[in-house]
Amino acid sequence: MIVGAEALSLDSLVVPTPDGIASRIIAKTAGGNVTLFAFDAGQGLTEHTSPFEAMVLVLEGACTLTIGGTAVRATPGTIVRMPATVPHAVDASEATRFLLIMLRSG
Repeated sequence: MIVGAEALSLDSLVVPTPDGIASRIIAKTAGGNVTLFAFDAGQGLTEHTSPFEAMVLVLEGACTLTIGGTAVRATPGTIVRMPATVPHAVDASEATRFLLIMLRSG
């Protein structure tokens, strides 16, 4: 987690891994968490589900989120909602950074 009351550069919080995926939890509470991801070009996550509502906010690069069989191209400045329990996958067509915001229901 990051310190409070300080402006931090997102670029400095996670170091991209060549041919890999890097992540860092920025905040975590009982209500959910925020994680910063850096995917190298060609990297991805296979289809999976989560019990949490999730939002992907793309900071740089581009990726395709496949959500319930629908492919959604996400680019900088876009946000995509991934509903809880719906299968989803991530494919980064280029080096990509995004924030993943996961929210617990109820």
